[in-house]
Amino acid sequence: MEEFKLLLISAERLFYNGPCVSLVIPAFDGSVGILAHHAEAVTALIPGELRYTTPDGATTVVASGPGFALVNNRDVVVLVDTIERPEEIDANRARREYEEAQEALRQKQSQKEHRMTEMALAKALGRLQVKDHYR
Repeated sequence: MEEFKLLLISAERLFYNGPCVSLVIPAFDGSVGILAHHAEAVTALIPGELRYTTPDGATTVVASGPGFALVNNRDVVVLVDTIERPEEIDANRARREYEEAQEALRQKQSQKEHRMTEMALAKALGRLQVKDHYR
């Protein structure tokens, strides 16, 4: 497979900068797969599972927060609020955040608060899914 350059950055750190042969990102309309020579695009990302495979065949799976991806012919830049490997995720904390967000959704909120709570719920759920699937 042909490779492209992947730059994966969170608000806290440069997570990955190197060659990649495939990338799957969590977008609003579902998971989006990216290979070399993908059409140029800017895609909004939701919290969820992000996977990339390097030329040596190693696949890395992480939980990512909201952000966006800029796809160019041979380069992809992904900027997200947070990014965590499965071993970095505290499952108890993620469950607690999920339950708190579910409870908050039951409360009367403004549209803005409701949307923020939905994002918190999605982030917690994404973290739990990555943690549970890749122990």
